[in-house]
Amino acid sequence: MSTAKNPDIRRRDSHIFNRDAHDFYLEPQWCSERLFQVEPFDRQAPILDPCTGTGRVAQAAKAAGYRVLTADIIDRGYPGCRVQDFLKRRTAPANVACNPPFNAVKAFAYHAFAIGASKVAMIFPVACLNAARPWLCELPFSHILLMTPRPSMPTGQHVLSGGHVGGDKRDFCWLIFEGDHVGEPRIRWLHRDE
Repeated sequence: MSTAKNPDIRRRDSHIFNRDAHDFYLEPQWCSERLFQVEPFDRQAPILDPCTGTGRVAQAAKAAGYRVLTADIIDRGYPGCRVQDFLKRRTAPANVACNPPFNAVKAFAYHAFAIGASKVAMIFPVACLNAARPWLCELPFSHILLMTPRPSMPTGQHVLSGGHVGGDKRDFCWLIFEGDHVGEPRIRWLHRDE
């Protein structure tokens, strides 16, 4: 039914962005700001963002009073960011938080704990949760923070070139892993406006 025939139906301007060659996507700043407002991390250790990009997670962590280490596989211009493949890194601080390539979330989670992390937070597409169940159950998967309203995460190039941001069809969450967690994961909501 068209919107012209029924004025109660809103036109949907949603879409899915084409995949970036290096899986560089930018989340709205509120996603990270709200994470650090509601989620406690070990304040004795820095937070490592191994997928720094333009620095949205790092900036939010710094604004929340955390010390931050930054790295990315490609230099995207964030000051002080080390060029490094996280999967080749040999050590990690207690805290890791990032917006990783979605096809590498499993590898990042396992590797983070293997090299010393005790708490890991990563952005993940909600639609992939069912398929991720086997490996999520093998890790200390504590909880999910479902982000609402739906954040739009276009490619970094799209955003940096001034493209319109909004209308993404995908839902996203923060996966939270805590080294001492035992039991079933919990579901919570992370609201932009609270």
